Amino acid sequence: MKKYIAEFIGTLVLVTMGCGTAMLVGCDAASGSGYLLTALAFGLSIVAMAYSIGNISGCHINPAVSLGVFIRGGISARDLLGYVIAQILGALAGALILFGIFALGGVTDLTGGLGTNGLAGVNGNILAGLLVEFVLTFIFVLTILGVTSPKFRHGSLAGLVIGLTLTFVHILGIGLTGTSVNPARSIGPAIVCLFSGNFAPLASVWIFIVGPLAGAAVAAVVYGLLEYDGE
Repeated sequence: MKKYIAEFIGTLVLVTMGCGTAMLVGCDAASGSGYLLTALAFGLSIVAMAYSIGNISGCHINPAVSLGVFIRGGISARDLLGYVIAQILGALAGALILFGIFALGGVTDLTGGLGTNGLAGVNGNILAGLLVEFVLTFIFVLTILGVTSPKFRHGSLAGLVIGLTLTFVHILGIGLTGTSVNPARSIGPAIVCLFSGNFAPLASVWIFIVGPLAGAAVAAVVYGLLEYDGE
């Protein structure tokens, strides 16, 4: 149970800090500063959680990461289910915190807020959105599997590397899909956006479930084929 609570807390922090920063600074392609601040907020959230809950649950805080680890035999099917449920609940809690903060602060127009993902950067093209999420998640999960492999000794640096990699994929992805690479991170804000009458994020959230999960699964298979075997 402690592992699931840790995953709940970690995902809550990720959504609160990452999506909250996106709401505050926006994502203005003209200057790029909004992109970088949002990317850093997500990446630094991973760093902070990796060094706080990583020794409890592994700090997946992402169903796609949990799927990749499961395929590689790192967790059981029971833990996979428990992790995913905890992550989605954590994302919902984080989005509710943001909704409460901004609503109490007098921000009533949240129809485009809460850091939801969308396809505006790819002109609404579903296949392009799926491809973006697939590729970015593949890179992210492949990095995680490599840096956490017991065959290498990167333990003390793993959290930093993973956080920087999440920042890295956000820099490209924010302008395209808002960068999900994390189904829970997309599901939470999309559901809470219903409170403000915005149904669009929930209607398209399946893209940000399918794309990341597919990317993670392929990354796990590819890493298994490429992993150093001592020969």
